[in-house]
Amino acid sequence: MSHVIWHDVECGSYVEDLALWRELAGHELGPVLDAGAGAGRVALDLARRGHDVVALDRDSALLAELRRRAGALAVQTIVGDARSFELAGRRFGLILAPMQLVQLLGGPTGRGDFLRAAAAHLRAGGLIACAVSDSMDAFDADDVLLPRPDVAVLDGVRYCSQPIAVRDEGGRVAIERLREITAVDGRRCAAADVIHLDRIAVEALEAEGRAAGLAPATAREIEQTEDHVGSTVVMLRG
Repeated sequence: MSHVIWHDVECGSYVEDLALWRELAGHELGPVLDAGAGAGRVALDLARRGHDVVALDRDSALLAELRRRAGALAVQTIVGDARSFELAGRRFGLILAPMQLVQLLGGPTGRGDFLRAAAAHLRAGGLIACAVSDSMDAFDADDVLLPRPDVAVLDGVRYCSQPIAVRDEGGRVAIERLREITAVDGRRCAAADVIHLDRIAVEALEAEGRAAGLAPATAREIEQTEDHVGSTVVMLRG
């Protein structure tokens, strides 16, 4: 359960991209595939608006929580890797890769695998939309005032995820967080967490899309906020 909680603490409050996904789902024909769906931040939002959604993630615990939250909504969950999924006979009008999914796939090889798998499941003329983080400037606690932490309280227990550093590793960056839990009786425990995001230029991702048989369309922008970096959404047509 703590795994799901941290996912919600660090990702669940992000809403700035939802308007774009709603717009795209309203324009494209057929069902929507949400790749890297997690606990359903995007998939459930679209399902509540009447869209037929398939949620794909390799984390079965997050998908189990998604199913619990979905209730009677039209959301199908599938455990699978975005780089190698095979859904026999399924075709989608819209395939979404929200947040930084394409930057978590292990470089050009992983992104190419995802784009080919997605293209194979796309209806003729369908759309793949991939969000790419615009800014990943390096920092640590010695350099700058740290960003505000992500915080949630559940049953009296406080969960705090504090970004403490972004470290440049050449073709990727390491994002370091300190996760702290404060129990009802005041006891605290903390642990470090690190994720790695590939650096990828929009033009490079569009070129990788062409190599997978996709045609780039006009990219869209999701603006930066006080709490979240902005994104460019690369659009690739089948």
